[in-house]
Parts: sequence; structure tokens; C-alpha cells
Amino acid sequence: MKKEVDLSQISEEELLELRLCDLPLKIEGTWLEGCVNQLYQELERKGIKFKPPCYLADEWLTPDNEPVIGIAFFLAHPRLIKLEKKMMLEAEGETKPWCMKLLRHEAGHALNYAYKLYRRKKWQKIFGKFSKEYTDTYRFRPYSRNFVRHLEDYYAQYHPDEDFAETFAVWLSPAIDWRSQYKGWGALKKLEYVDEVISQIKDKEPLVKKGKKYWSISRLKIKLKNYYWKKRKSWAEYFPDFHDSNLKRIFLVGPRGQPAFEIIKKYKKEILNNVSMWTGEKKYITGELLDNLIERTKALKLKAATDETITVLKISTYITTLIMNYRYTGKFQKQ
Repeated sequence: MKKEVDLSQISEEELLELRLCDLPLKIEGTWLEGCVNQLYQELERKGIKFKPPCYLADEWLTPDNEPVIGIAFFLAHPRLIKLEKKMMLEAEGETKPWCMKLLRHEAGHALNYAYKLYRRKKWQKIFGKFSKEYTDTYRFRPYSRNFVRHLEDYYAQYHPDEDFAETFAVWLSPAIDWRSQYKGWGALKKLEYVDEVISQIKDKEPLVKKGKKYWSISRLKIKLKNYYWKKRKSWAEYFPDFHDSNLKRIFLVGPRGQPAFEIIKKYKKEILNNVSMWTGEKKYITGELLDNLIERTKALKLKAATDETITVLKISTYITTLIMNYRYTGKFQKQ
């Protein structure tokens, strides 16, 4: 029998050599247990009998048509949260409010699958076809009142299944008076439908009682170092080669002025946080883009002709434009 590893004592190099299935992790006894219990209490307060089982997975998810909730494994240990933030610049769900938002969202998926609500004609009329294909990108309307606003990225607009999950999450949230907050919105009829359909099923046994726990870390033999290599690679989008000409429009080529790369480097954290917050893009992708711009401005020996404030504004606007082009079209540059 293998000796259990003490994650708080081993080096980062040793940690990265561990397979996910060998990590001594569980929900019980951690802060996640309190979050899961709070979710169950919120469901009980709404009279809902169904309690979706939770497990540790390689990321946040509810497998398609499986009434279970996968919680990102790194949240089960402080050392792994720290590693995730180092590798990806953020750890999704690392605070209790954030974690609860994600749990309520995933609970919406799980309940939808447990009772097969998506098969109902009224569900389809209100939210759309469940069979609609998921795409890599989606066009969202920031000011649309036909969708609730819960998770970032205007996620309710991504797919009918996500629309339902987000609507359910808002309906379930004890801190939200959804009737008042969404009064006059098109999204109100969706919330009212959730209220209606829950009243019909809350005392009933689910149609699907058990779900398969796909991507559970207990069965994943990939090493942490390879897990992060793949994750970083999948999130590191291709940044086009038109930076140089655009950067020369923002900065000057010449001996005078403050080096542009120094300013970008100095304010990288502020730019990263603000651009990621307002675009909804992953910090890792925004960070990769900033690193690329630092590298190019340094290689081109570009200088800032204006003060730092104007320079930061220009580069922030440029990065935001690139990312929003990508989020709407799948490409960083409009064709």
C-alpha cells in the first residue's frame, strides 16, 4: 500500500510528478464540504428533494446528461490552489462566493438532466433546442434583458442548456430577489418557468437517479506537469503576426522616450485584471498576449511618446479589441 503524500511538504518538482489519481484529495473535511452542504440546504429550502452527488474532477463540469457535479480538484487543497494560480493566473472557484455561484450553476444542469426537463415542449419554447450544437465562440449581447446575469461572459447566452442553468442559479440564490431584480426583463418569464417547473417536480424522485462521474481524478493517470502542459496549450490562443504594424502606430521607433516594454511590464497586473474582468477572457490568455506585446515592443525598440497613463490606456484598448474580436468571431482580427 502506497504511503499517502503530504502535499504541503513536498517540493513543486515532486508535486508536478504526481498523477492526478495519486493526489490524496477528497471533498470531505475541506472547505468544499461546507459549500456542498450549503448547496443542499438551499435546495432543501426550495423544497427540492434531489441532491446532486459531487466529486472531484479535472475541472468544473456536469457531464452531459449525468445528474452529478464535478468540482475542480485543485480547490481541495491550498497547495494546489496556489499551483493553479501560478500556472493559470487564477483558480476558478477559489473563494466561497465564486464556488457557490458555480455550484448553483452546475446544480441547474444536474437537475435538468435528472428530471429530463429539456424534453418538455415548454422548456424548449422558452430556452430553445437542447440539441443545439455547442460552438467554440458565441456572440453575446451585453445589454440584452432576455437573459439573467450570473456567471461572467454573459454565459446564459451561450446555449439553451447554459441559459437554463444560469436561470436556475439566479432563482436558487438566497441573496437575490429575482422577481424584483428582473422586473420588466424578458428573462423574468424564464425565472417564472423555473419556479413553475420546480413546483411540479420538487417532491418527485428523479427520472435519472445515478450519474457517471466522468473525468473523476480518481481515474486520471496523467501527471500534474502534463495536465498543466495540456491545459496551458489549449488556452494559449494563437496571436496573429500583425502586432508589429499596430504597435508602431501606438508607439514610436527612435532613441527618445521611455521604452514601451517597461511601461507594459510595470502595469501588466493592472491591465491583465481589468481586461480579463471586462472581457470575461481567461487571465492566462490575456497574460500570454501581454507577454507577447512586451517581447515585440522590446525587440522593435519602441518608445512611448506620451505619459504612462495614456500609454496604458492605448495598450489596454488594443488588447481589449483583439480579445473581443476573438470572442465574437473566433479570430483576433476582423476580416
